[in-house]
Amino acid sequence: MNGYMDRIIKIDLTTGKQEEILISKKIKREFIGGRGLGVKLYTDMCPVKLDPLDKENALIFSTGPITGLIQTAGRYQITSRSPLTGTIITSSSGGFFGTAMKKAGFDCLIVTGKSERPVYLDVNDGKITIKQATHLWGADTHETMKIIKQEINSSASVACIGPAGENLVPFAAVMNDKDRAAGRGGIGAVMGSKNLKAISAFGKKDISVHEPEALKKMISTLNTLIDKNPVTGKSLQLLGTSVLVNVINEHGMYPTSNFQKGVFNDAEGTSGEKIAESILEGRSACFKCPIACGRKTRTSTRSGEGPEYESVWALGAQLGINDLEKITEANYTCNELGLDTITTGSTIGCAMELYEKNAFPEKLIWGDSDNLVKIVEDIAYKRGIGKDLALGSKKLAEKYGKPEIAMQVKGMEIPAYDPRGVQGQALSFATSNRGGCHMQAYMISSEILGSPVFTDRYSVDGKAEIVALLQDISAAVDSLVLCRFLQFAVSLDTFKEILNIVTGSDYSEDELLKVGSRIYNLERKYNVEAGFDRKDDTLPARFLKEELKEGASRNRLVKLDEMLDKYYEYRNWDKNGVPTDKIMKELGL
Repeated sequence: MNGYMDRIIKIDLTTGKQEEILISKKIKREFIGGRGLGVKLYTDMCPVKLDPLDKENALIFSTGPITGLIQTAGRYQITSRSPLTGTIITSSSGGFFGTAMKKAGFDCLIVTGKSERPVYLDVNDGKITIKQATHLWGADTHETMKIIKQEINSSASVACIGPAGENLVPFAAVMNDKDRAAGRGGIGAVMGSKNLKAISAFGKKDISVHEPEALKKMISTLNTLIDKNPVTGKSLQLLGTSVLVNVINEHGMYPTSNFQKGVFNDAEGTSGEKIAESILEGRSACFKCPIACGRKTRTSTRSGEGPEYESVWALGAQLGINDLEKITEANYTCNELGLDTITTGSTIGCAMELYEKNAFPEKLIWGDSDNLVKIVEDIAYKRGIGKDLALGSKKLAEKYGKPEIAMQVKGMEIPAYDPRGVQGQALSFATSNRGGCHMQAYMISSEILGSPVFTDRYSVDGKAEIVALLQDISAAVDSLVLCRFLQFAVSLDTFKEILNIVTGSDYSEDELLKVGSRIYNLERKYNVEAGFDRKDDTLPARFLKEELKEGASRNRLVKLDEMLDKYYEYRNWDKNGVPTDKIMKELGL
């Protein structure tokens, strides 16, 4: 089938054996690639009894049929089970690694087992070689990428872990192309548990396309759509993702001091506008991306990329910190050591509130920026105070007797939108298959940004249906694999058209939506078998019982119960959140 390289390789690091995995056209049709194919392969291969850090657990790197062909299509997905949450986890990253892996000749790489000594994989024009990496163990991500490029090919793209992954921090990230991250859920720790330091990818293989001329026209159309959309054509290009800082703060839902407040008094000093004015050196872009939302920045002592919106919040307002240089340097450190900035910042914020409530033995106070970089380093190396913080907020708060202070869902920390100000996003957080995540249904697009149309952010009407629909659309787009930002400018019908042009298939819009539903329900089924149900589709009590006292979202609570039953009903799940036989049969599961 066009768009695919038709090679899926399973590498057992214990034995060094490589095995080709064949999948049917039916599986391609029903799951496409990327997230969908990764979830299908993972759930077929790994029973729920496997610990995420067990050597037999699988780590699946997957591309999709659109990878390497159009704007924003340099992404790849990693699928496994999260050591942070215990849920199935799919994590996506941009940059160039996805294209490099596909042009090297592979749709998926499935890594199992554990090497006796550190290794990395050299994926080069149809061949995979396991190489020793003892000399790389302990190196940060930037140094690792630099050395591997010197050893293999300066044009290779490298995905790797840093010390956080080596030390099995449960929110360690996989970094590629320097500062791009498969950040959430601890994929880096799974990689570290296998003594796999990195994967280098390079190739020049052609990707077949069913209708090449039609694809050229589509690429031109996409440029027009991206340019016309105010988010992709203006805001993200001018100010990057941190354009949201002032917007969300003005809506009174910019989480401050571990979600105790929704307004940060110095948001302006850490905003996208301030980044552009004070530390910006230039823009950076992923593969074939005209949006170029990445920010190249420089402080008085260091340079790098970011901070992105979630990072500038997690290492800033969430901790009561307004020093942009210190926030930026902490962000650089997270990238270099391989840490998810959201969980890192939120866990520090949890500890600060624990200390404020006399429940934590170490002095951590709001606004203390001087020790921020050192704390991040301590987390990555699990030393001193970092040993506790490396637990993540859920286990940290439980350890010190105040579980309610952890701002998380299913063990994953909630990102930078106070759910009391956005009912649909609140439901999205509660029902996300991977935990407190905004990427599986980004309701901010309609509730705050008005894309494609404005919906009342305080109303619960219709939110169950919209959240479920957006979760399914996002699962399908993650299977192509394309950037979430493209969803601002492109409709599901256009995504369907792109897929058919490339593959020669005849997907309808409804069938593509059904693919997304199939993926979401399969993930849910795995989580149910792992012990998750309605009790886990909730939010911290703070959002359900404590009103915000100031700002545009004051006097609001999340009306979760009003939405959850409707969501289950729309999903065809029972009252406990378990997919019914009817929906499983309908989806062929």
